[in-house]
This record gives sequence, C-alpha cells and structure tokens, in this order.
Amino acid sequence: MNYATIKWYDVSNGPGVRVSLYVSGCRNHCKNCFNPETWDFGYGQPFTAEVEDSILDAMAPEYIKGFTLLGGDPFEPENAEVLAPFMRKMRKRYPEKSLWCFTGYDYERDLLTGRQGDHDTVLKILRCLDVLVDGRFVEELKDLNLRFRGSSNQRIILVKESLKRDKLIFWDGDKEQ
Repeated sequence: MNYATIKWYDVSNGPGVRVSLYVSGCRNHCKNCFNPETWDFGYGQPFTAEVEDSILDAMAPEYIKGFTLLGGDPFEPENAEVLAPFMRKMRKRYPEKSLWCFTGYDYERDLLTGRQGDHDTVLKILRCLDVLVDGRFVEELKDLNLRFRGSSNQRIILVKESLKRDKLIFWDGDKEQ
C-alpha cells in the first residue's frame, strides 16, 4: 500500500489535534474530489513498518486526541488488508484516543454486507473505529457549513455503538469522539 501524505498536526478531520494518514487508491472517483491525486494506487510512498512506527510514536503526546484515516479510500481491498493489522495495533496502544475514518463507501450497503473487499478484514477495521464518515462526495450536495463532511449525503456514524446495537447511531457533535 502507498500513502499520499501524513498530517502530523491535523485539526480538520476530526475533533482536536490528530495525526491523519491519507492512503493512496480510490475507485470512487467523486466529481470534484478534493484529493484526486490519491485515486492512483501507486501515488505517494510505500507504507512501511518504519512509517507505521513513526505514526504510532507521533500519537503519544497527550495533546494528540486521535488518529484519522482518509485518502484515497482506506476500504479499498488493497488498503484494508494493510490497514487492518495497523489499526489493531493503534487501538491496542491508544485505547483512549479516538480513531476516525473517511470512506466513499456506504456503511450498511458496502461495508457491513461484504460487497466491499474481504468482509473479515473490513470488520477488523470497523471494530477499531470510533467514528466513520461514509458516503461518496456529491458535488451537488456540497455544503461548506457541514462539520467534518463535504456533502450533505455523508454521515458521521458512531461505529462501536452501531455495531453493538445493530442499528445506526450518529454522532451529534456535542461529545468529543
């Protein structure tokens, strides 16, 4: 897997100061995507063990509130295969920090059903997440007033609660996740 960039002090992709990993590779190709260079799976640099360790170490300071995965798309099968064990390491090492992920895929239709990639791998990632922002960016539904989303069709899902209750639970923005 390749990654496009790492933002070591990101305040745009989840609450608080976060470390964010932008993976390479996306088949959604949303019209007017803010990151079209990340559609290419070969874009950027290899995601090596050294890069993993750098990210894990960067998460240590107390002022870092969480980690965010985006891209590209973390749930492309090529990416998910690499990210599942990494996210398990992240969750184990930092159980108190919030883990967010952005995907163009739909939580119920694509991720929970196994339509997108290996179902077990997808579930391994989902079980590590606190929050998932799902859905393709839709230019016609673009709204600059939305928090942590580009278009109004995208949803902010509390993953652990949704999996536990077997129904969608949405983030209300009042509690930091």
